[in-house]
Amino acid sequence: MKAILVARAGPILLALLVVLPAQANLPAGPGRAETERLCQGCHDVSQSVSLRQDRNGWSATLIKMVGFGVKATDEELGVLVEYLAEHYPAGELPPLDVNKARAIQLESRLSLRRSEAAAILRHRDEHGPFKSLQDLLAVPGIDTDKIESKQDRLVFRISSGS
Repeated sequence: MKAILVARAGPILLALLVVLPAQANLPAGPGRAETERLCQGCHDVSQSVSLRQDRNGWSATLIKMVGFGVKATDEELGVLVEYLAEHYPAGELPPLDVNKARAIQLESRLSLRRSEAAAILRHRDEHGPFKSLQDLLAVPGIDTDKIESKQDRLVFRISSGS
């Protein structure tokens, strides 16, 4: 049925079918327009907000997006961070024990690349358990900004068996 409508209505209806569902899912409030305008240029808005991060995580993500070429004022970015942190906060997951975490947990919970997670595991195997955030940040080849932005999700438990 949609195909028939699109064929008859032309490009305008097609644009509406693509844009409106993404916009309709965003809650009203200051920052919605900025989210739609800035995020939609590169990917679907639902993909953008699916990260569900805390304020620091959203800030780090937006800094990364600016590095990729997103054009926005500091004021727009500030409004966007507040909107995303309020409406798409980090989920209530238990803290991640860096000394017991598997690679997939490090990748998904800290938004690390596979090679970064592997570097953390290799460092842990070679040097023993991490005692602090500073120990973790000393691992060569990792994105320390990502880890620092999510440090509130980490714990460094050292068991007698480690």
